[in-house]
Amino acid sequence: MKDIVYVGLGYIGLPSAVVAANSGFNVLGVDVDLNIVSSVNDGKTHISEPDLNEALQESLDSGRLRASVCPDLADVFVVVVPTPFDSEMMPDISLVKAATKAVIPFLKEGDLFIIESTCPVGTTEKIAELIFSERPELEKELSIAYCPERVLPGNILFELIHNDRVIGGLTPKASAHAKQFYLEFVTGEIYLANARTAELCKLAENSFRDVGIAFANELSIISHDAGIDIWELINLANRHPRVNILNPGCGVGGHCIAVDPWFLISTNREQAQLIKTARIRNDVKSDWCIQQAKIAIDEFDQVSLGRPLRVACMGLAFKPDVDDLRQSPALKIGTAIAKIEGIDTLMVEPNVESIPDFILTESNEAYELADIVIWLVDHSDFRALKKDPSKAEIDFCGMRAGDCQ
Repeated sequence: MKDIVYVGLGYIGLPSAVVAANSGFNVLGVDVDLNIVSSVNDGKTHISEPDLNEALQESLDSGRLRASVCPDLADVFVVVVPTPFDSEMMPDISLVKAATKAVIPFLKEGDLFIIESTCPVGTTEKIAELIFSERPELEKELSIAYCPERVLPGNILFELIHNDRVIGGLTPKASAHAKQFYLEFVTGEIYLANARTAELCKLAENSFRDVGIAFANELSIISHDAGIDIWELINLANRHPRVNILNPGCGVGGHCIAVDPWFLISTNREQAQLIKTARIRNDVKSDWCIQQAKIAIDEFDQVSLGRPLRVACMGLAFKPDVDDLRQSPALKIGTAIAKIEGIDTLMVEPNVESIPDFILTESNEAYELADIVIWLVDHSDFRALKKDPSKAEIDFCGMRAGDCQ
C-alpha cells in the first residue's frame, strides 16, 4: 500500500491527505472544486487549521502529495466528502455515491476502499452494492471498510494521528486490511468491528454530545427565567463528584453534532425520541437568543443617544477559535440582529477575512463603539478585551463567566 487517493479535500480530507503523505505514502488528493485543487498544489490551504500550511508544504516539497480533479490508479481509496441532510432532515449520501462512481473505473484486485464520511447505518453495504454492480469481478477481491474520523477542529493534525480509531470492514479480511493501512500513521488504539457498528458508533458519539449540550442549553433558559446566573449554577453543580454539566451556548453548529443525530432520527423515528428532542432544543436555543437580544435592544434608551444604537455581535463561527461557519448558530443570530431596523450592527469574526453580505469589524473597534455587546462565541482573541462597565453586555457563551466565580 504505497499509493493513496483521497476523494474530498475539505476540513478532514485535506489534513488526512497531508498526514498520509508525510507518513510516506504517495497521495493524490481529488476534489471537484478546481480552485481547491489549484490552491493545494500551490501550497495554500483553504481552511484555517494550526500547522496545516507547514505540513502541506512539507508534503508538496517531498513530492508525495499532489491534487487533481480526476482520480487515478492506487492501492487505497478513501472517501472523505460531506454528507449533509436535506430540507426534511433526511441524510444525503449523494456525494459519497458520486465519489464512489468516480473511482470505480480505477479499482483493481487487492485494493482497499474506505469510507470516512459520516453516514447512516447500512451505507457501506449500499456502496459495496454500487461498486459490485459495475465491477462484479471485484466482489471477492476488493476490501471495503468504514472508518469514521473523530477529530476536533483546531487540533485536527494531532488528533488524526493520536486518536483511537474504529474500523468496520464488510469482512474480517477487509477490517484487517484497513487496520494495516491506518497503523502506518495512527498511534492511537485501533478497534475492529463490523461496518454497521462502526457507522452507528460515529452517530452515537455525536448524538451523545448533542444530548449533553441540550441539557446545558435548556438549563440556561430555566435559570434565566428564575433570575439565576447559569455560570455560577453550573460551577456549583459540578462540585458534585458525579456531575459534569457542560457549558451552554447559543446553539450547536458545525458539520458533526448539528447534523449526525438526524442520521439516527431519520431511520429510527419511533426509538430516537430523546435524541430528536435534544436536537430540537439545541436549534431552539438560537431562536431564544435572538428574542433575548431583541428584548435588550427594545429596552435600551436609544432616544438619549442621538444616533442609531450600535450592537456588536461578537463571534460568528460555530465554535471558538475556528473559521468554520457551517450550521453556525452565532451566524444565524447575527444575521437576524442585522435585519433589525434602526440600529447599526457590528459583525465580528476574527478567524475569517470576509463573510458574504457582511462588513466585518475588528474586535477592539467593535467593542469600543458598541452600546450593546452580544457575546456569541468564546474566542480566545476576545479574552484580551478589557471590560467596560458602561457597556450593556449579553453573554450567551460564558465570556464573562469568570466574573461570577
